[in-house]
Amino acid sequence: MNESPRVHLVDDDESFLNALSRLLRLEGLETRAFISATALLGSLGPASRGCVVADLEMPGMTGFELQERLAAAPAPMPILFLTGYGDIPASVRAMRHGAIDFLEKRAPKEELMRSIRVALERGDQEFERRGRLRDLDQRFGRLTPRELEVLQHVVVGRMNKEIAAALSINERTVKLHRTAITRKVGVHSSAQLATLSKEIGLFGNEPTLTA
Repeated sequence: MNESPRVHLVDDDESFLNALSRLLRLEGLETRAFISATALLGSLGPASRGCVVADLEMPGMTGFELQERLAAAPAPMPILFLTGYGDIPASVRAMRHGAIDFLEKRAPKEELMRSIRVALERGDQEFERRGRLRDLDQRFGRLTPRELEVLQHVVVGRMNKEIAAALSINERTVKLHRTAITRKVGVHSSAQLATLSKEIGLFGNEPTLTA
């Protein structure tokens, strides 16, 4: 079951962490608080969603290390930094690697809330994108090896006669495979097949047509 979107807070200063949690709950946001980046990462699963608000300088795993780990996690979430030790080089590094924002802890509440809302929206978009890719993987996963061979030629615009020649089968068999492919994937045209195949990176190169 998918989780509801949450703001995941990470800071080794427990008093600040508790105060920030109370503030965000008063703003109607669901939160989870962690005193270390390791604790946060250990709590995440494929169904986790939302965003992360993290300190930069923490014992053990730093905010930058957390940012890297989140990007490679099963459920990557947007991160924004809320720190008392910010400087321009750190801000540039954070933003270059995809942080939503880089704020000091004394930043106005309105600015913080605006950045968190942006992060949550970005997190929702990423969650929906992952769900769509999982669905496409399942649909294309129903194809047989031979259907995948036929599909690889279909998506680059080969005609049935060309596909038959390339795979040493007759045109009627090609037509049957194409019908099965569109039914299993749930589309109605070769153009849709090409678009969806590209979206999930199904084929890296154009097939070589043999005589």
